[in-house]
Amino acid sequence: MLFQVRGAIPTTPWELVLTSSRETQFVLGVLAVFSLVSWYLIVLKWWQFRRMRQLGDGFLAEVEKAPRLEEAYHAAMRLPASPYNRLLREAVHFFSELKPGSLKGMGGPANPAGGAAASSATLTTAQLEAFRMVLAKEVAAERDAAARFIPWLATFGSVSPLLGLLGTVLGVMDAFIGIAVGGSGNITAVAPGVAEALVTTVGGLAVAVPAVMSYNLFVNRLGLFAGELEGFAQEIVGTLAREGRI
Repeated sequence: MLFQVRGAIPTTPWELVLTSSRETQFVLGVLAVFSLVSWYLIVLKWWQFRRMRQLGDGFLAEVEKAPRLEEAYHAAMRLPASPYNRLLREAVHFFSELKPGSLKGMGGPANPAGGAAASSATLTTAQLEAFRMVLAKEVAAERDAAARFIPWLATFGSVSPLLGLLGTVLGVMDAFIGIAVGGSGNITAVAPGVAEALVTTVGGLAVAVPAVMSYNLFVNRLGLFAGELEGFAQEIVGTLAREGRI
């Protein structure tokens, strides 16, 4: 549909959208879907990171009160599930497998052949390295789980301006075709087509700006979360060393 042929001159952005060509409306429709999905992901990840922050603060405050690892473990298991709970549980269970009977009441395998001897023995270098690798694996798994859907925000932020540019190019082509059909190149004939072409650029930027800003914010929060989780993993190792278990 051509402004020059049709003779309709839109005066508002909404009229530009309603009277635009089918190609422009298709691009705007795709951008609208991108916008809805990106805002859904923004709200979802904001709520998830806020929830993890609250759970983490409650977990660390409760664990710091415990004098020994056993008390910290039982106190943590009474709290709502969180990445910190899962990390501590994985650490305790694997350590109980390495030294059966060393942690009382932890649900690890029993050691009928001399629990005292097992408790007094220290981990070998290979066992300590394996223990650290298990902690690192659990930290990586929690980081990957927290990072879910964040790359989609980067995708929307990078693709939307290009899609808007595509709509702009199609709109400019439509405007030039209108000039050729109408046989007039004055500003009155050209302006509506150019304005229509710029609508998709605005739409692409409207989708990209919040998506990119949110992506950078969530990546920063993800880095802080992963660093805090790694620090807690090292604290578990330090606690076991301080208690003479490794």
